[in-house]
Amino acid sequence: MFLGKSNPGLSGPVLSSIYSNFAAQINRSFPMKNNRTPCTLPNHVLPVIRAGLLAAMATCLVWPLCLAAQAQQVIKIGFPMSLSDTSGEFGKPMLQGAQMFVDELNASGGVLGKRIEILVRDTHARPELATQLAQELIRKDQVDFLVGSFTSAEGLAISPVAKQHKVVFIALGPKTGQLTTPEALHPYVFRVAANTTTEGRTAAAIVARWKVKRMATIAPDYAYGRDAVKAFITQLNKIRPDIQIVDSQWPKINEPNYTPFIEAQLKARPDAVFSVICCGNFALFSQQASSFDYFAKLNGRFIGVGETGSIEYTRQMKQAYPLGIWGNTYDAINYVPRDEVAAKVHAEFQAKLKRYVKDDYPPSWAIQGYLGMQFLVAAIKKAQSLEALKVSSALKGLELMTPYGPMTLRAKDQQLTRGSVWGKMSESKQYPFPVLSPVEYIDPKILMD
Repeated sequence: MFLGKSNPGLSGPVLSSIYSNFAAQINRSFPMKNNRTPCTLPNHVLPVIRAGLLAAMATCLVWPLCLAAQAQQVIKIGFPMSLSDTSGEFGKPMLQGAQMFVDELNASGGVLGKRIEILVRDTHARPELATQLAQELIRKDQVDFLVGSFTSAEGLAISPVAKQHKVVFIALGPKTGQLTTPEALHPYVFRVAANTTTEGRTAAAIVARWKVKRMATIAPDYAYGRDAVKAFITQLNKIRPDIQIVDSQWPKINEPNYTPFIEAQLKARPDAVFSVICCGNFALFSQQASSFDYFAKLNGRFIGVGETGSIEYTRQMKQAYPLGIWGNTYDAINYVPRDEVAAKVHAEFQAKLKRYVKDDYPPSWAIQGYLGMQFLVAAIKKAQSLEALKVSSALKGLELMTPYGPMTLRAKDQQLTRGSVWGKMSESKQYPFPVLSPVEYIDPKILMD
């Protein structure tokens, strides 16, 4: 009965044939001879042994089929993400957002009748480890999709792996323009993060309002920093050609000592600074810069990208956060979308997230993990398939209502129309940490091409 229910294909003649073959083997191994076998076991024990062996051998035959059938009811999603050190402050919230979406989906029946399982791997923000883990997730764990990565270097490392193995990869954090250039683009890589083009251009539009003539930049010397500075300067030259770039500093990512870079920048006497100090490093940079009255000398004319204005920083730094500077974030606790529908969706998302993380001040980066899963699952539903190319095709041009209003994964560059919330860091009577105020979500669509 177990065999028949577990696998309807093993019934009737097929099942009889299996039992006959096994029985023949048992009889040859344990022949009845004058009602005795060569061993000294009593006759009445032998039928029990023979029956037990038959059942065991049949189970061994069918059990892998049962396991395979069970595995087919699960969609495996590999989640390579930086969860340690300073970058873990942002990677962990992305995992929380992704898991919240998946838990809710599984509770309602999953997708295509299957539940989703997230297989998490810590990249430690190291691109070489991200490559290794992505390969293991595909080859060993046989994941159906990849969702994750925090730094641009990780994203650039995972994308070729996804291309090689033909597995859809949705990048949650990487912003470098190099990820989706025409030369690098392939059917299996998509991004729900903002990118350096829109981020740099938006910052330039804000700076263009300021009465400044001498501009400086400081950014980590890797893909994200280089690309963001290039986008910022190129756009600033177009809209404010009178502003001169007087200094550019390039500390390494996760630099422990910013002092020489700060001193060199102050010697250039800039009126304003564009910063890409990111990836969990802004708190340390700010602490060291404050020793030189760096922010006071700039009189608030400092704009930091890389989610400098995120709650992950402000809760950590509290009153040590330099007030008056400009920053951005993916989600702000005090932001209310102007559109009524988007405002309702955002409020519902915030309420769910507070309950899920058991915190009245939930992390801002959780929305990135949520968006990645939201778009992937919608594409699976649209494609009615787990086949990579079909899901890839469904993702291209896909538009969904998100907590920040309608967003589209553009077909031309597989980039989400994802912007950021911007504002000036100010004290708050409502919250025990500074917030962006006034806070504004700047739609990136007009700045993407």
